[in-house]
Amino acid sequence: MADRDRILVVGASLAGLRGAEALRRHGHAGPITLVGDEPYPPYDRPPLSKRVLTGEARADRIALPSRPGLDLTWRLGTAAVGLDLAAREVALATGERLPFDRLLIATGTRARPWPNAAEAALAGVHSVRNREDSERLRGALAAAPRRVLIIGAGFIGCEAASACRSIGLPVTLVDPNPTPLASVLGTRIGAAVAAMLREAGVDYRPSTRVEALDSDGEGRVRGARLVGGGTVAAPVVIVALGALRNTEWLAGSGLAADAGGVACDGQCRVLDRDGRAVEGIAAAGDVARFPHPLFEDGPVALEHWGHAVAQAEHAARTLLGQAGAPYAEIPAFWSSQFDVNIKSVGLTNGADSVAVTQGDVGARRFVAVYGRHGRTVAAVSFDQARWLPAYAARIEARAAFPPILGATDQGRVARADPGFPASPARG
Repeated sequence: MADRDRILVVGASLAGLRGAEALRRHGHAGPITLVGDEPYPPYDRPPLSKRVLTGEARADRIALPSRPGLDLTWRLGTAAVGLDLAAREVALATGERLPFDRLLIATGTRARPWPNAAEAALAGVHSVRNREDSERLRGALAAAPRRVLIIGAGFIGCEAASACRSIGLPVTLVDPNPTPLASVLGTRIGAAVAAMLREAGVDYRPSTRVEALDSDGEGRVRGARLVGGGTVAAPVVIVALGALRNTEWLAGSGLAADAGGVACDGQCRVLDRDGRAVEGIAAAGDVARFPHPLFEDGPVALEHWGHAVAQAEHAARTLLGQAGAPYAEIPAFWSSQFDVNIKSVGLTNGADSVAVTQGDVGARRFVAVYGRHGRTVAAVSFDQARWLPAYAARIEARAAFPPILGATDQGRVARADPGFPASPARG
């Protein structure tokens, strides 16, 4: 690649910033422009559903650290709205068109909104995805509402419930699945999270759906009506229904991009509608859908902090013509809630077995290992993260399930059905 080629990075968050840093670190001396729809420099998102909501951190003080001297051109507060492959240009909402020689797509995700637009627009209805979301919600929580209703018991919903309880607010959490985090952990391990919620005083309602959000007649939410009858009165509602990948701006571009993400090959090169890699275009982070050598069900899209960093590095090397082996970083995530640190390596997708291999579920200090077709595919720890590197090595080696027996802090290891819902539900 010519050393002075123009590189455009669309998406000015974690993957975009780390991708730009990697481009410089690996020798690119030409112009790099970062386009972001938010008006702020890249910032760290995990605190938004934790310390920002409790007031321990300010949303304007969570900027991502970056090495000096990157010599980047920033186009913040300006969304990309289209891509012209033939002209090698990205169209902006301002009407401008930015030319490029190489392109890194890192547009990430946004919060899935409440499906009824009129109800979603009521004052007091919140989501948690960006700085402004978190700042508005922090202001609402600081006013000490008589109750907070959270719809959705995924990671954001559970973390928000933990934050609310830590500052003494009454919380009702409703979710259509039998346990929290059922689609990620299965109901057997999800039951441990349910116990944490209840012990913390959360009014947790599993297998419950919200039919509608009710207005007070003056444009504010006053609570929710539940399917099958019943209501929850709450002047603050947090909608935590997962995320949508930001691919709409690529409609009509010729790239293979849809609600499931931007299709990539194992080197992070973006594919066109015919499945061919497009020269000089790569993707990284939440928006990228790619084949992972450890997972057999086809391409995956991951919304993990560490993955965004690692894949951005790989995508940058691909754009510079320096890619080696296909991207194969083992997925990992973490969540802090109710004073318990939950960490995971691998992917539980499609697991047919789970076994608690260390510790005690009742004490919220244990490791659960997941297997699929006799092979270890994931491990989840509750305040037992010291075991995860060993399990990550076994996952990478495609070791038999369960891979570590006879270790310390290990009682009888019994296999069980993880209890994944047949079709994980939202709302």
